[in-house]
Amino acid sequence: MTIDSTDRISLIKHRLKRAEETHSESQLLFDNNMFTAAVNRIYYSMFYSLSALAISKGLQTGKHAQLIGWFNKEYIKSGIIAPRFSKILSQAFDKRMFGDYADIPEFTKNEVEKMISECK
Repeated sequence: MTIDSTDRISLIKHRLKRAEETHSESQLLFDNNMFTAAVNRIYYSMFYSLSALAISKGLQTGKHAQLIGWFNKEYIKSGIIAPRFSKILSQAFDKRMFGDYADIPEFTKNEVEKMISECK
């Protein structure tokens, strides 16, 4: 799908707004000791931000693995962004999957607090 530059800018702004909103949601959930839900929102905040970046470069996908792979190839392996950000993103993805699909997911307050900080 091809979108014109005006629509692309609108979509990028929308994704960045969603990223900020979901980050705020993660803090609210964290403040109310809802750690599993906070982990979900933390990851999605990262996902929406990364999606905005991808759209700015002409890539549109809803597939998480494809987006993360693109980010790693274009920004981590090329040296534009430090490898620690790939690790932060991958760990957030894994924790979100665990939180969403494990029977009894548990996250500590310190663990989620660190994730919120890294997300920002």
